[in-house]
Amino acid sequence: MVFKNIQFPKYKSVLLVLLCPLSFMGQGQAISDSIFSLEEFLGYVKQYHPVVKQARLIASEGEAKLLKARGAFDPKIEVDYSKKEFTGTEYYDKLNAAFKIPTWYGIELKANYENNEGYYLNPESTVPEDGLYSAGVSMSLAKGFLANERMATLKQAKLYRDIGLNKQSMAVNEVIYKAVESYFAWLKYYQEYQVYAAFKENARERLNNVVVSFEAGDKPAVDTLEASINLKNRELDVEKSRINYVKSRLELSNFLWLENNVPVELDSSLVPDENSLLIADQVLNSSLLEVNAELLENHPKIQAINLEKEQLVLEKRLNTNNLFPKIDVQYNFLTSDYEHINSLTTHNYKAGLNISMPLFLRKERGDLKLTKLKLQDIDFSLSATRVSLLNKINAVQQEITSYETQSAIAQNLVNDYKQLVAFEQERFELGEGSLFLINYREAKLIETELKRIDINNKVLSTKAKFAQILNTLE
Repeated sequence: MVFKNIQFPKYKSVLLVLLCPLSFMGQGQAISDSIFSLEEFLGYVKQYHPVVKQARLIASEGEAKLLKARGAFDPKIEVDYSKKEFTGTEYYDKLNAAFKIPTWYGIELKANYENNEGYYLNPESTVPEDGLYSAGVSMSLAKGFLANERMATLKQAKLYRDIGLNKQSMAVNEVIYKAVESYFAWLKYYQEYQVYAAFKENARERLNNVVVSFEAGDKPAVDTLEASINLKNRELDVEKSRINYVKSRLELSNFLWLENNVPVELDSSLVPDENSLLIADQVLNSSLLEVNAELLENHPKIQAINLEKEQLVLEKRLNTNNLFPKIDVQYNFLTSDYEHINSLTTHNYKAGLNISMPLFLRKERGDLKLTKLKLQDIDFSLSATRVSLLNKINAVQQEITSYETQSAIAQNLVNDYKQLVAFEQERFELGEGSLFLINYREAKLIETELKRIDINNKVLSTKAKFAQILNTLE
């Protein structure tokens, strides 16, 4: 069963073929096309990989915590109603309704309505017949004024949201890095398989030619045996490389998913893009531009530590404020006529003052000292992270430069060995060379080809590592 022309945003269409029951127990699907480029592969990973989706939950969690913290400043309605009646006597009937608006700096605005009556009502609760209205304010003058739990929680929630975004970026970056490494391994084993397959065909053709020459009396029988042994060795190499290639393709499939968490397996007809070396910088954002201080400071690791430091600064400010005495005051204007604003005068009021303070402040001083120690610790961590990042970046840059130089040398060696093999082949056909020497030269050519492939893989891997360190893969 085939589904054609399924569209994915920004990425070309592919054919989706249901796998046989033996693959993914009938639950998977297979992508079939000619060339599966690195850019297209990363498109699937970024859009559908479950771990990438999971990383996005980190930011959502930060938004939820920020919403929760803002709830501390939500206006509040309170209603307190109680009534007691016994043996036909109404002891009391009390209603107290309030509307409160918490604001910054520990200030709270409040409007209140009281209506109380009853035979045994406390005299201080007596109000006019239509009830008593009040409007006022309560605030903290020392502890809780410039810093309090409500303010600190909201500010820390904002910082936590930003920390979550940095953690999300690093988590996604790590998944993409592993996916890129898997793609480059797939490319490497594909190229090795191609090399072995090509030389196997060369060995087969050479055996056929030697057999023809032997039958014509131009070559000894031992040459046919040597050519046959060489072919069997090439067939063995092809089979070994094929298994590595198949395993790398299956490992690459671990990173391929579709919507609704449907796993996808690459079809065997799909091959990697051998031009990956030319476009790696563009796709991976791994250009070897100079790494400056601004780039380092914007790195998610550095930003995350700086945000954690800001949270500790807020905690220190709160702990310092807790050393002050608690001085809470409130003042409310009273009136029984809410329709006339001029009825609110300073002659009718309700005021209060509450003062308290621990004698030794041992808990508060201990919290402050612990926060200061945490700040010192995070400063050390920040300095160490900066140095570590810079050293890693410099080391990878040196590696990339070295591997690119090695790649150029290896390519020249391959070209030279190709000329040697061609020269020996020509001498052998003229009856001057030996089959042994051709096989030896060809073995060295294969070895050099594999070295070149391995070095190019290291170029790609180090560029991916460079992008991973800079956190530019996402």
